[in-house]
Amino acid sequence: MENSNKKYKISDLIIHKVKEPAEVYVSEKTFENIEEHPLFIKVIEKSKQDLREGKGIPHDVVMKNIKEKYPFLK
Repeated sequence: MENSNKKYKISDLIIHKVKEPAEVYVSEKTFENIEEHPLFIKVIEKSKQDLREGKGIPHDVVMKNIKEKYPFLK
């Protein structure tokens, strides 16, 4: 306990932050229009296929379910 009254310099108490260099990520190709992105095209094609197969849920049913689940929304 004899060291409990020891005084510290402020410089001893400062935590020095480690600064890492900023990483620059460059994609090979940027898409200004999302409709040109290959993944977007795949999602749209899959959605169209699901609609043709009757796997979709009608808008009225979705809205009814939302209103039942969240009655405070209008």
